[in-house]
Amino acid sequence: MRYQRSSTLFKEAQQVIPGGVNSPVRAFKSVGGTPIFVEKAKGAYLYDVDGNSYLDYISSWGPMILGHAFAPVIEAVKKRADRGTSFGIPTELETEIARLALQMIPNMDKIRFVNSGTEACMSAVRLARGATQREKIIKFKGCYHGHSDAFLIQAGSGAVTFGSPSSPGVTAGTAKDTLLADYNNLTEVEQLFQEYPEEIAAIIVEPVAGNMGCIPPAEGFLEGLRALCDQYTSLLIFDEVMTGFRLAKGGAQELLGVKADIVTYGKVLGGGLPVGAFAAKKGIMKYLAPEGLVYQAGTLSGNPLAMAAGLAMLQALDADPQIYTRLAEKTERLELGLNTVLENKGIPYQINRLGSMISLHFTEQPVIDFETAAKGDNERFNSYFHGMLNEGIYLPPSAFESYFLNDALSLEDIDKTIHSFQKVAQKL
Repeated sequence: MRYQRSSTLFKEAQQVIPGGVNSPVRAFKSVGGTPIFVEKAKGAYLYDVDGNSYLDYISSWGPMILGHAFAPVIEAVKKRADRGTSFGIPTELETEIARLALQMIPNMDKIRFVNSGTEACMSAVRLARGATQREKIIKFKGCYHGHSDAFLIQAGSGAVTFGSPSSPGVTAGTAKDTLLADYNNLTEVEQLFQEYPEEIAAIIVEPVAGNMGCIPPAEGFLEGLRALCDQYTSLLIFDEVMTGFRLAKGGAQELLGVKADIVTYGKVLGGGLPVGAFAAKKGIMKYLAPEGLVYQAGTLSGNPLAMAAGLAMLQALDADPQIYTRLAEKTERLELGLNTVLENKGIPYQINRLGSMISLHFTEQPVIDFETAAKGDNERFNSYFHGMLNEGIYLPPSAFESYFLNDALSLEDIDKTIHSFQKVAQKL
């Protein structure tokens, strides 16, 4: 692979952008080397500025569930752009996508659109605090809910790789209202409720963690969180920014059969454009301005381009109920292939998978939380990442990220990936 142009562009970017990137995980700091600069993408493939092509296993960190440059989404954006890009005034399109989203997801009455997953999670917590008149929240070590202050207490993913799990700039006052527990550890959550029985507004959790690799919930974990919230009259917030509309039409709530009080969305919902949202029952949403006193606003919320892209994406998913079966089968095929290679090589490993989310950890110990995810062999992961990159396979450039498969990946693409891994594994 040639990376000369990417290297030049990265050096130029570092002169005007902190670290040369606008989101830290893009910098390759965890794995070393120079990040690739993408020129275009189509279907399952990325094409960089040096003329290299890559099978894409991040799908823009989730939203490209149907592949890059998906024709109905591109057409919807082009058509909408001709009529104006932003108004700061309501459009019928906002109601149309809201109605479809609420038809697809279970247990929710109303939805508010914002501009990012961070904004959605931040707003969901404020709403929970306003509705319950309580201040504390419980989050889980290694779960990432965006870069709002309250969430950068033992955050996973890029916060661990590129900054610190409790970021400078987060005040002690903010930190004291964020209570921590280990993911998949119901006992710790129970102890926090016993310690603060009338102070906890909400639990916020990734129902399937994606920011310490892919970590599915242990049996009974989410059900236990639901029961504790009911017992102590706290609210359960599912951060479905990654899982919403990806694991099923109704996201993790549908797939795992557990109801949340508030759910946040992003990624797939925008069809590749910046979008977030949070949804809840009427009894909770009534606290939100302008109906209630909990304030949340955004000039570009419900942006017509983003709404057009999101509507086209949701319509395509709604019309194709088999997509989730196809994606799960492709991901299982990848898992089986990786398993075979790794077992033959005798390399210690764990593979976690649910639906079209999957991650490979170079460790002998099952990966069930942040502590076990952090015990992986990072040097081996870095060799794995660069080996696959040189084979034309683009994986998450961090051991703390889930892979996201897209429906444009063919079975031949999966087999090509496994064949490439056979060659890479010889040097691991």
